[in-house]
Amino acid sequence: MNFTQSHQASISKSVWNKTIVFLLFFIFAFANSNAQILEPVKWTSKIEKKGNNAVLIFDGTIEKDWHMYSQFTPEGGPLALEIVFKNQKGNYELIGKAKEGKTRTAFNDVFGVNETFFEGKAHIEQEIKIINPNLKTVDVDFDFQVCKEVCINSNKKFSISVPSTFKMDAVPAITESKLDETKVPALVVDTLSASVEKAKKETVKTEVAATSKEEIPAPASSRSLWSIFFIAFISGFAALLTPCVFPMIPMTVSFFTKQSKSRAKGIRNAIIYGLSIIAIYVILGLIVTKVFGADALNALSTDVWFNLIFFVLLIVFAVSFLGAFEIMLPNSWANKADQQADRGGIIGILFMALALAIVSFSCTGPIVGTLLVEAASNGGIAPVIGMLGFSSAMALPFMLFAMFPGWLNTLPKSGGWLNTVKVVLGFLELALAFKFLSNADLVLQLHLLEREVFLAIWIAIFGTLAFYLFGKITLPHDSPSNHISVGRLSFGLIVLTFTIYLIPGLWGAPLKLISAFPPPQTYSESPLGFGGSGGAGNGIVSEKGLPEGAELGPHGIMVFHDYEDGVAFAKSINKPIMLDFTGYACVNCRKMENNVWSDERILPILKNDVVLISLYVDDKRELPKEEQFVTAAGDKIITVGDKWTDFMISKYKTNTQPLYIITDLEGKNLNDTKPTISYVSTEEYLVWLKQGISNFK
Repeated sequence: MNFTQSHQASISKSVWNKTIVFLLFFIFAFANSNAQILEPVKWTSKIEKKGNNAVLIFDGTIEKDWHMYSQFTPEGGPLALEIVFKNQKGNYELIGKAKEGKTRTAFNDVFGVNETFFEGKAHIEQEIKIINPNLKTVDVDFDFQVCKEVCINSNKKFSISVPSTFKMDAVPAITESKLDETKVPALVVDTLSASVEKAKKETVKTEVAATSKEEIPAPASSRSLWSIFFIAFISGFAALLTPCVFPMIPMTVSFFTKQSKSRAKGIRNAIIYGLSIIAIYVILGLIVTKVFGADALNALSTDVWFNLIFFVLLIVFAVSFLGAFEIMLPNSWANKADQQADRGGIIGILFMALALAIVSFSCTGPIVGTLLVEAASNGGIAPVIGMLGFSSAMALPFMLFAMFPGWLNTLPKSGGWLNTVKVVLGFLELALAFKFLSNADLVLQLHLLEREVFLAIWIAIFGTLAFYLFGKITLPHDSPSNHISVGRLSFGLIVLTFTIYLIPGLWGAPLKLISAFPPPQTYSESPLGFGGSGGAGNGIVSEKGLPEGAELGPHGIMVFHDYEDGVAFAKSINKPIMLDFTGYACVNCRKMENNVWSDERILPILKNDVVLISLYVDDKRELPKEEQFVTAAGDKIITVGDKWTDFMISKYKTNTQPLYIITDLEGKNLNDTKPTISYVSTEEYLVWLKQGISNFK
């Protein structure tokens, strides 16, 4: 081989090696780009026979740490599962609503609702009655949202084959219409009618049985149950410091120690007394759970009438605590309990505890009622956990002081301070009442109790409480005093500080300490609050000065919701673009906006240095007919949300939200190491944001 041939062979080999390297690189790059398309739920479906009907069964396997929202998640929260039966008309009838397997319910402090969701597995059943004997398939669409640190809006289409044996009973559907007795022998008519009635009765029995066997949603997370227990325990301690309960501690403990033959027996009786208190309140929690069901009040938590009734109830409780009147149980109840307490032994001690609960009801009743409503709205065994925490705090002093009688001498004397505690609880009940009224207003979207009004009411309530604690206001049952204690002064300063903290919320401050209580910032008279101070940046002072297609978004940031409009404006002012793929029902999108975008280092950048384009992938508005199309994969793009979802997947090879990208005016990514970013910390977001902007030329 001469030099030329050798050189050509070397070049050929080099080209071949580079080709292999390029192909391998392309394959890996392609695989990597497609690895971002996530599908956390894998579905299977089948059909089973049930009497004369059929049952459609859908089972989803959900990847670890992901959760999928139920069809019973209330409006105003994350995206609920939507089941659409495409070919129902003339082919089959639905028997009731689709039933779900095991779900969990937990409060979402971002949307202010109790969300219900599946974890691990999703099981859904729908009973149908086939009325078309020629039906070949049942076509069903699932639209659902699945979330972890990011959220995905997904659609799953099912086409379930109907076996011929399932359609043999389709003919009796005509029995719903009136039979012509002139053409059918009377005996046949009677027989068919009897069969129909029997079938109806069997169907009712089956539905009742199915309802009774439905799986009860599991309670909220253990962390939520611990929170309920802790809040209830603090509430029980507060109830101890009321005029109805506190004086009972030394009296009751003294009774046990004097009436018992030995100190050991006195301690034993006091412990039994404490356990009896716990038993009484836990039984109350069990009754609430049994009567209303484990998730009945949870389902009612967004019901308008439920919230209005408890608003009125808490107002009554508050007025009672403030001294207008006392809520009392019938005296005969207390007398009967006292008579039974005289019997002695364990039974007598149990009735002594019952007598305490009845006598102290005027102080403990409002607290217990409020706790039960709050706990029961979380579903599951939360009412029991709430009553366990409350009664434990109530019972603890009786047991401790019986064990160590000398401690009784250290107790402060009863006096006017007990009424002060009661009044403070009344102000807290009053503030909480408006949370229920706010829930009703949000559901009805009346905009009567928007964020600014709600905060103004709370400022008035806690401001008045501060004046009361400083002795500037007195109420009917207060004792006259020429001075206030150091403890009362200290607590007054805390309340005044909290009141002042609320005031900037009128101008759009996020108020993260109480984010679960007031309406969201979007539910306000103006996105900028009263002062309109949030509009600074991008040369925009008010909504009137916004360019076409723009509006004021979170924290007064100017935002476009159409890609073309946003790009055109960015070109006109020569600034980089920040794409925000988001969703109306995306929890972590709201968390990023509330906690990260509001950061004092990030907010000015979003207002002044980029053009924000927020594209909502769950926007259900239909596109004009001429803009609707079918993708290469066969997916129909019908809604605005479909359009942005397809744009996100085709351009950025992912289907998760939130998703943030910084691009130049030609749509090229400006971040080299991390082109896109999602649900991250404030620090990481800030670094990514600055890097992308610095690369803009």
